[in-house]
Amino acid sequence: MIVDKANAALDSVYGADTPETLAEAYAAWAATYDSETASLGYLLPFLITAWVARHVLSGEGPLLDAGCGTGLSGPSLKALGYGDIAGLDLSDDMLKIAGSRNAYNELKQAMLGGLLPWPDGHFRAFFSTGVFTISHAPASGLHELVRITRKGGHAIFTVRDQVFESGGFQAVFDELEQAQKWRLVEQSPWFRCYAIAEPDALVKTFVFEVL
Repeated sequence: MIVDKANAALDSVYGADTPETLAEAYAAWAATYDSETASLGYLLPFLITAWVARHVLSGEGPLLDAGCGTGLSGPSLKALGYGDIAGLDLSDDMLKIAGSRNAYNELKQAMLGGLLPWPDGHFRAFFSTGVFTISHAPASGLHELVRITRKGGHAIFTVRDQVFESGGFQAVFDELEQAQKWRLVEQSPWFRCYAIAEPDALVKTFVFEVL
């Protein structure tokens, strides 16, 4: 069954213990990622567009889809009037599929947690879903994302419940606030990231204004 395949793929990416094994897991999953995550009712790439539209006026940019995967968010944002979108992901195989959607102006292979290939203040906003989760990007990656976002811009991203405390996210939030790099604008309640499967898998969306 497609759901069983999707659950097996999730186990593979959540079980990755190095960036290299995570990249390999996504390379193996890339071709069937869209259909299998759809079978689970994966909401986040589409739902994040609501927060983007709430805080970024239509047509403003550029935007960064940080951890864009196969680029599921791009076409939805393009339909909403956002025409200047860049994407980054650690998987070249996923990026190839994202490029086929004709919704991104720029796609780069990069890993959150390391240096990112854009200058200070380049983006109007960044958004990220399903990336700050089990065995994925570290909370420390937010420092670089904030660096490449302009003052007055926005940081819009989800964090999985299982890593929020263990991954030190609140500490990074506090560091950036105390350094006057950002301020909290809104946060959602915890909610399900899969409409069909994994009822206990919860995320929260955070929106910060970069200062």
